[in-house]
Amino acid sequence: MKTNSLAPAYKGYRFPPEIISHAVWVYFRFSLSFRDVEELLAQRGIVVSYETVRQWCLTFGQTYANALRRRRPRCGDKWHMDEVFLTIRGKKHYLWRAVDQEGNVLDILVQSRRNKHAAKKFFRKLLKGLQYVPRVIITDKLASYAAAKRDIMPSVEHRQHKGLNNRAERSHQPTRQRERTLRRFKSPSQAQRFLSAFGPILDHFRPKRHLLTARDYRALMQDRFLAWNEVTGGKVAA
Repeated sequence: MKTNSLAPAYKGYRFPPEIISHAVWVYFRFSLSFRDVEELLAQRGIVVSYETVRQWCLTFGQTYANALRRRRPRCGDKWHMDEVFLTIRGKKHYLWRAVDQEGNVLDILVQSRRNKHAAKKFFRKLLKGLQYVPRVIITDKLASYAAAKRDIMPSVEHRQHKGLNNRAERSHQPTRQRERTLRRFKSPSQAQRFLSAFGPILDHFRPKRHLLTARDYRALMQDRFLAWNEVTGGKVAA
């Protein structure tokens, strides 16, 4: 799918978009630190500091992720929701996440609570970003979901069962892996900022490979790299 979108503004940057977007892609796509990305670029003769890589990811990561999110087709009408705790500076926070029946990440929200108010805030964020109401939502047995749904989406079917929500629980695994690489998140805002960009970029480059033949997978990945080049303003490989 093609859309008419403006490339990010790179004016004033010493390096071309191809290098900046490559560094951002490597950081969000693989479980690497800023220093790891610095070393990979150095191997190619590109001398930048890890702090420069960090600034590129902060400046462009969310921009790229938003553009990828706008390009994707409408997600499914069955939403799986789950929350997982994050320990940030010794305090417990909760990462709320929603995925559709295909495993596509719909949205995330880091909050300090998991009560009715927190659930309502997450529902509102989902509905505002996706612009449509699901056919059914599936959650675990946390009472906050049912209480919030009665106020926000009273007509939507709600299924509460621990065993039905494995898809949402599995979607937390990449986050846990990156949390270990980052040696825990430093603040709720940093976790929200990183994961908001991390989810769409990771999803874009991780199709359901087990459902595809090798030929279809290669063709799909080629299309996705072309889309990435269009989003970032980089050159398309011949």
